[in-house]
Amino acid sequence: MRLSAMGDVAMTVPVLRAFANQYPEIKITVVSRLFFKPFFDTIPNVFFFAFDEKNRHKGFIGLLRLFRDLQVLNIDAFADLHNVLRSKIIRTLFALNGKKVASVDKGRAEKAALTRADNKIFKPLTTMFERHAKVFQELGFKVDLSHPKFPEKAVLSNDILNILVENESIPDFSGIRIGIAPFAQYDSKVYPLDLMQEVITELALNKNNKIILFGGGKKEIEILESLSKDKENVINVAGKIKFQQELNLISTLDVMLSMDSGNAHIAAMLGVKVITLWGATHPFAGFLPFNQPIENALRSDRSQFPKLPTSVYGNKKVAGYEDAMRTILPEMIIKRLTI
Repeated sequence: MRLSAMGDVAMTVPVLRAFANQYPEIKITVVSRLFFKPFFDTIPNVFFFAFDEKNRHKGFIGLLRLFRDLQVLNIDAFADLHNVLRSKIIRTLFALNGKKVASVDKGRAEKAALTRADNKIFKPLTTMFERHAKVFQELGFKVDLSHPKFPEKAVLSNDILNILVENESIPDFSGIRIGIAPFAQYDSKVYPLDLMQEVITELALNKNNKIILFGGGKKEIEILESLSKDKENVINVAGKIKFQQELNLISTLDVMLSMDSGNAHIAAMLGVKVITLWGATHPFAGFLPFNQPIENALRSDRSQFPKLPTSVYGNKKVAGYEDAMRTILPEMIIKRLTI
């Protein structure tokens, strides 16, 4: 069970894929929001159960319904990969009914020590992937993450291809496909847009580069249109394709440039090279995208901003740290993207 958020749900995928490949005789049922179902469609022997937050499974009575719905599936063990009130209730009900249960240890105390301003303990923590794997180990299934398998790159439909080559000056979509997802939930994790414009403009000078911009929502779409303006090999797909199409398109990228956000984890779960930019947060908290080297995580300069990281999720603002990400220079990003 993992209900939210998008990046966190995506981070369960590599672990479940490894589990399914190493224990093909075990049936896995993923409990999550229906929107996330496409994440799991390519994993063998994984079934999806949609959590209906707004209707059937709403409130405490709804959670009791959810438990009864899951009981019908003859579940032998329950892996709580969320460890919040809702999942704790379901976990407890299964335990009271004699089922094996295990829950993820999010390492809150360690993360607090990493992000506090004074007496900071600056060291890499256990990754969320390792934490998820430990849950299955407690249930009797040791999961090896050292030799990951990824799904085949998708074959893009004509609908997607027509959008990608809608500019008549682009005869096809060959070349190096670079995805850029410049947004995150919190401003402290977003690279300054003027510097991102520099990155995009420089990348666009090489006509062999095909640059695809990802995002969502009216405001983000407007910004992406501005970033792609007058650049024939820069394409904004935000608001133009469905979520499944977006996943297919991401799977065909050569590299994804992302903030510390869901798009980084989606690309990584699909086996795509990911370059991440880090502001208030830091990969030491355990959220480095799956199977990506630390060199691909470009971090703000701690010699200038020694309190970094100031937050696990980027939801805390620290006065004087608004420009921390400006220490990640555009040329540093371009160099890493083109290695």
